[in-house]
Amino acid sequence: MNDFEPNLAELVRLSLCTLVCKWTYSPSEGWDDTFWSAIGLEDLMENCYCKIGEQTCIPGTPVGRGLTAEAAADLGLRPGTAVAASLIDAHAGGLEVIGADVRGHQLPCEEQPVTSRLAVICGTSSCHMAVSTQPLFVPGVWGPYLSAMLPGLWLNGGGQSATGRLVDHVVNGHAASRQLKEQAEKSGKHVYSCLNLHLEHMSGDAAQLEQLTAGLHIWPDFHGNRSPLADQTSRGSVVGLTLSQTLDDLALLYLATLQAIALGTRHILDAMKEAGYDITTLFLCGGLSKNALFVQTHANTTGLPVVLSAEPEAVLLGAAVIGACASSDCGSIQEAMMKMSRIGHVVRPNPALESFYRRKYAVFLRLYDHQKECVALMEDDGV
Repeated sequence: MNDFEPNLAELVRLSLCTLVCKWTYSPSEGWDDTFWSAIGLEDLMENCYCKIGEQTCIPGTPVGRGLTAEAAADLGLRPGTAVAASLIDAHAGGLEVIGADVRGHQLPCEEQPVTSRLAVICGTSSCHMAVSTQPLFVPGVWGPYLSAMLPGLWLNGGGQSATGRLVDHVVNGHAASRQLKEQAEKSGKHVYSCLNLHLEHMSGDAAQLEQLTAGLHIWPDFHGNRSPLADQTSRGSVVGLTLSQTLDDLALLYLATLQAIALGTRHILDAMKEAGYDITTLFLCGGLSKNALFVQTHANTTGLPVVLSAEPEAVLLGAAVIGACASSDCGSIQEAMMKMSRIGHVVRPNPALESFYRRKYAVFLRLYDHQKECVALMEDDGV
């Protein structure tokens, strides 16, 4: 046995984040043998699960003796650098934002536990992560998972299957998309920055521009619904289209899409509230959180303040948080989060839009009901 093999054996410690969230593992009960049998993988249970491992640990736990000389050379790091039990990428983003020190920002969660916070990691798709001290079962929301993100706390993870991808699809598929891209190239701005400015010009009042879509509504499940309906057969719908193919029309469709995504977050929040959560503050990170209108729409739609991290790459900082635990620079994940996470900006809801979004949310929910009614009608030969 060479010098590397003992170190390799120590490294075979599996992070509870991946095991619990993706592999049906229970920290208190271990592997679910009935699951492996049901899918025809009984061989994984042989010899105390030697093929998949049985040594588990919470994220941030040091594994092995640090980087070997060979691994350090490949990565450009020092030999012996601490290696931590890992997190799934979205969970690393959630870990970074949800534990930020909010003192002095006059947020409702300031005097409340971390269980009052919802992390929304929004990019191509979106993940909604909240923790609780006791297991809360939320219909259509994954979990609860013990110690999958924060030690000793139960994690619930909602999600939207397509968010950033949906925005791109709507914008790029419109007849005016070429005109928009040409305008963006001339101005040196991102296409979505151009659309945000265009909407301000259309409304004449940036604080009220969201009401431009009073007659345009979107159900955003172009790729099915993950949460809270868990309906993969759900499909997108748009109500209020005209024959217009102008840049104004594109801007309105873009705005309605942002609103539909935000209304989807509100839908998930409502399901979590009914299950026992008391969420008072949203914490956003990811590519979509760099879009000011997307963030403001989330605040206005939910009626909750939105906190943005000072670090634009929250997933990387989340990985650094667990690294700080593995290296013993911090004694716990909670300590590392408080020390390393910083608030960059707070976006508060516009109370003048509460009535508008209350009505728009009612329309939003009816779009799904009407879709299911249409499906039922088409399946009824007796009609």
